Amino acid sequence: MRIVFVLLVSLVVLGSCQQKGDYKKGIHDPILFARTVKKLNNVVLENNFPPMIASRNYVYASIAAYEVVAAGAPRQFESLAGQISHMPAMPKPTDTANIDFPMAAMLAFTKVGNAVTFPEGSLMGYYEELLNMADSLGMPSAIQEGSKAYADTVAAAIMKWSKGDNYAQTRSATRYTVTSEDGRWVPTPPMYAQAVEPHWMEIRTMVLDSASSCKAAMPPAFNISDKNSAFYKAMMEVKQVGDSLTEEQKHIADFWDDNPFKLNVSGHVMFATKKFSPPGHWMNIVGIAAKKSGADFNTTVAAYTKTAIASFDAFISCWEGKYTYNYIRPETVINKYVSPDWRPYIQTPPFPSFPSGHATVSAAVAEAMTSMFGDNLRFTDTSLLEFGIANREITSFRNAAKEAAMSRLYGGIHFRFDNDLGAESGKKIGELIVNRLKMKK
Repeated sequence: MRIVFVLLVSLVVLGSCQQKGDYKKGIHDPILFARTVKKLNNVVLENNFPPMIASRNYVYASIAAYEVVAAGAPRQFESLAGQISHMPAMPKPTDTANIDFPMAAMLAFTKVGNAVTFPEGSLMGYYEELLNMADSLGMPSAIQEGSKAYADTVAAAIMKWSKGDNYAQTRSATRYTVTSEDGRWVPTPPMYAQAVEPHWMEIRTMVLDSASSCKAAMPPAFNISDKNSAFYKAMMEVKQVGDSLTEEQKHIADFWDDNPFKLNVSGHVMFATKKFSPPGHWMNIVGIAAKKSGADFNTTVAAYTKTAIASFDAFISCWEGKYTYNYIRPETVINKYVSPDWRPYIQTPPFPSFPSGHATVSAAVAEAMTSMFGDNLRFTDTSLLEFGIANREITSFRNAAKEAAMSRLYGGIHFRFDNDLGAESGKKIGELIVNRLKMKK
């Protein structure tokens, strides 16, 4: 009932500001596309998609929207078909006079977002809301139908292409084997959950030649006996930093925690809290940055798409490293060799430590976003307010990525080398994507 009421209020406000038939002012608003992305973000959040699967949800939906935009503005934007080597040519529009391309882009995004998530139909209510909004703003029925038909055609082509990325095959792949050898990852408290997505490196990349492209340099060897070893020093740094956190460091750790499913345990009571995962947080930042920069509708769609591609490929590359090294988490080794009661400030996620996923992905998307908006865009990131976490000021995307990486040390869930080497890898991934993809002419 609340959602319907909000929609009605939105339509009343839009209608009061515009004349009937002046639908383009409402439909072509880049903020409306940002709200459309947020609809998918909310579905991902509510259904506990882990971050790497979330990145897949975002990338196909975003590419669908972008291909519609590129078809509608061929002098401004290049199709990704062929630039992504395995991506086929997308259907070209015929009756362009009866297609509103921004409208079609949002419908395609929503249709694909609905197809790659669950429960089935979770976004189709919003799909109908968009059509109702267009009607209420005076979009002619022929343009509504033409936009819907073209959006559905592109969405179908994107979904057919997506079937070849090996995702379905990895659903039945073997689970991670837990062993007791020194230095190897094992499940961590409080959930002691199975390792998440140990075969994600088998997913087809978008721009990277393979999962091992731009891979992180090797981490230090596990060595707990030599107090002068790189590993021992890194382990003790995690404990010492965690034992003396400042309020600012706690805020950084909380702000970039981005744990999509935290299990809270108090005595015999257990309950879960949800937040955006790292790719969801960064997709939200795209919308804030686009608004701050004054980007138009098409540029906003392109920025979301490049960011989603960087996030997707960075996760595949990072996961290749995680399940090559199967590196132990700080919490495990500190509990075993230093302090059995020590706990990190934030909750350790259920997969190996090296390299840091957040550091890798953040560095990659920072390069993508910098290529779209520049290196000095300053804005307030309000993404976490809905979870009760105060805003942070962003001075540049690259600085934000560095802070996101450091947050994992402050949070006690990563060694410094996880973050540093992950960030180096992520930056290379982002640079490669920026250099290879020619989107805006």
